[in-house]
Amino acid sequence: MLLTDDLLFDYQRCARLSFLNLYGNGAHPEPPSDFATKLKRDSEVYRHNVLAEYPAQRPSYPYGDWAKGAEATVALMKQGVDRIDHGVLMTSGPQGVTLMSRPDLLIKKPGASVYGNWSYIPVDICFSKRPKAQHQVMAAFHALVLAGVQGAWPRDAWLVCREKGEYWVNLEKYVPQMQKVLDPCIKMLTDRQEPEVFMARHPCSMCQWQSRCYAIAQQTQHLSLLPGVTPIRYQQLKQLNLTQLESLAHADVLTLANGLVEVCNHQYEPETVARDLIIQAKATLNNQPIALPKKLPLSPKFLPVSPVELYFDIEAQPELDLDFLLGVLVVDRRNLSPGEAPTQKFYAFLAESPEEEFKIWEQFLELIWTYPIAPIFHFCDYEIQTLKKLARRYHTPPHRWKVILNRFVDIHKLVTQSVVMPVESYALKSIARYLGFEWHEASASGAQCVVWYDRWLETGDRNYLDLILTYNEDDCIATFVVKEWLVNFSQKFPSF
Repeated sequence: MLLTDDLLFDYQRCARLSFLNLYGNGAHPEPPSDFATKLKRDSEVYRHNVLAEYPAQRPSYPYGDWAKGAEATVALMKQGVDRIDHGVLMTSGPQGVTLMSRPDLLIKKPGASVYGNWSYIPVDICFSKRPKAQHQVMAAFHALVLAGVQGAWPRDAWLVCREKGEYWVNLEKYVPQMQKVLDPCIKMLTDRQEPEVFMARHPCSMCQWQSRCYAIAQQTQHLSLLPGVTPIRYQQLKQLNLTQLESLAHADVLTLANGLVEVCNHQYEPETVARDLIIQAKATLNNQPIALPKKLPLSPKFLPVSPVELYFDIEAQPELDLDFLLGVLVVDRRNLSPGEAPTQKFYAFLAESPEEEFKIWEQFLELIWTYPIAPIFHFCDYEIQTLKKLARRYHTPPHRWKVILNRFVDIHKLVTQSVVMPVESYALKSIARYLGFEWHEASASGAQCVVWYDRWLETGDRNYLDLILTYNEDDCIATFVVKEWLVNFSQKFPSF
């Protein structure tokens, strides 16, 4: 069996991902999302630009013929060329497994090896801004395979990151960590034992196997679909034989808390975590929201119902450090007949080019001050952080923006501190969809908006802007829907 660096990297993210990529059991992954494709393309462009700064020789071999690639790479190493890019390294590993590594660069350094008085060190080019542990583990894997090829451990291993630049990897630290990943990975793949499904929001959202795993998780009511069930906590739940939704819903708080002691850090009391998990399981099992004990009073002060309300949502392009859309939904309850729904008007302050960010910031402030006492509802704290950032960037006088902060109301915070809902996450989409709201574009997301905005800049096709505007307006309306539901829910539970 051939264990590649790609398989090992996938294993760090998810053991099941590594297994399915190798075996797949006759199934095929979904096409990558537009955003994943964009990240891959941007990563390749970055790698190409960095390699241009390090002139190197490339081994010649038929595409996909790794054995020939390894032979060609060794031939260049024997010649003692200064740099090799896209080299292929292969060496024997445990249990008859062949280890294969493809570092972006091999750089010649003084030091004895089987080739003479020189040896090579591996260099990986990472699109991430800073060196992550998983990248340093991979650098240690490159070093391990390279040691088998040249008969000597490399002196160093390096990463090149977008912001951090060249970064030295401490092999003394990361080789043991790499070995702790490598050994179980080899065992899993050689035993062909398909790992259990575990749905983790961020890693899974970018995975091409997500739909397949999600279908299994839903069918089995897997506990990883419960908010708060982390991989570490799940292992503790398994030890307590609490792997079914019903058993967790009826678990004893103190017994569960005692089992969670080792996985709770000082920020979370085991008893609190246990109680939260049990209540979440009950809400999901019964498909009913559950009011929490009074933590954050949902009085008019904290959850106002005002004549005019503003709902605020932002779309951004992080790579450009650009907030290109500031969307505001104005909900007006004034002069309504009995039973009449409030009027809604959406304002989209859109930067059609990065240079227009200041213009839309000023337009946004003008609208906000048109309603000087209206509360501004948002979901999570990104909008507040962006307000502060834009104010600093454009030297906005404090009197024009600081007092606005007092009007912000975080609906996410109010929900999570007052009610447990039968949802798989407390993201806006999950909550609003539970309440019956649907987005016009089911697959739209903040990440997809980044792709659409890039395509707008590249093509000038306004259809991409229209898609973004619709999505942002839907986000604002969804926030309004959640807020209205929370007001009605709190009125049913005066203990709030």
